[in-house]
Amino acid sequence: MAMKYLALLSLLLNLAVLFSIVPKTTSEGGGYGDDCGDQSGNDVSNLCPAAEAIIFSRVQEAVLEDSRMAASLLRLHFHDCFVNGCDASVLLDDSANFVGEKTAAPNLNSLRGFDVIDAIKSDLESVCPETVSCADILATAARDSVVLSGGPSWDVQMGRKDSFTASKSLANNNIPGPNSTVANLVSKFQNVNLSLRDMVVLSGAHTMGKARCTTFRGRLQGATTSNALDASLEFVQSLQELCSGSDSNATLANLDLATPATFDNQYYVNLLSGQGLLPSDQNLVTGDDQTLELVETYAEDVVAFFEDFKNSMIKMGSLGVGTGMNGEIRRNCRAVN
Repeated sequence: MAMKYLALLSLLLNLAVLFSIVPKTTSEGGGYGDDCGDQSGNDVSNLCPAAEAIIFSRVQEAVLEDSRMAASLLRLHFHDCFVNGCDASVLLDDSANFVGEKTAAPNLNSLRGFDVIDAIKSDLESVCPETVSCADILATAARDSVVLSGGPSWDVQMGRKDSFTASKSLANNNIPGPNSTVANLVSKFQNVNLSLRDMVVLSGAHTMGKARCTTFRGRLQGATTSNALDASLEFVQSLQELCSGSDSNATLANLDLATPATFDNQYYVNLLSGQGLLPSDQNLVTGDDQTLELVETYAEDVVAFFEDFKNSMIKMGSLGVGTGMNGEIRRNCRAVN
């Protein structure tokens, strides 16, 4: 018991230092209306002023230990929001009478970072129990991951509620796949009221992270088909070599070969030179004039990319919050209360 109190005291002492450097999280002006704040309608930032520092501290620790974790936490938020909105449904574990989203095709053996979210939730429950939702943790951790990787910051609006349920079928159907055409990508994004511009700029999250060979098999044919004109022959050949081993299903490749752990606009530069890893990425250049124009803009102007990215993240982060009155604030992000 004494060790528990010493650990908590150490955490609280460290927060004083972190408050001066963490990005701002808010539920004031532009939050989620009557759903803003905790279950009583109060302001989360007032009820738990240490929340943002606690989240930032844990994300920083995780990213310092594994730089890939920044991309993983960002991806968790994305996969959550595309299924019934940003309600932490993606975090729910399967049980005897419940099938969650973790075993859906886009998530199985792909999503990671659940332990980081667990650690954040544990810390928050020690300091301010049942005050900060798991959905708000996902949104804030995604922002902090971008900031810690050199990207832009934005105010994360608080007040989301956690869902009572999840949907494996919607996860399979709603989340864009790595072999998607531009038309399919646009359709998936429009289904959740996100625009073509939102789609192109949010795809820029692939400036960080890794992908398995199984997700970009379509790119491996680029050197021997008509697509050769659209792809870098050397790049495709390097992928073919990387994925030629017997254990290639588990082999990982950097989504951005140049700066794989940095949030920048190199992703778009890569696409213009035929070095997009996923077929869905490279299709933004070869499949549509509108998306090509946006890729060219972001490749030339990192400021424009950063500005549009943060605006689209705020827009995505607001998906489904109108249903917050039907949710809760979980004590454990893996299970309903």
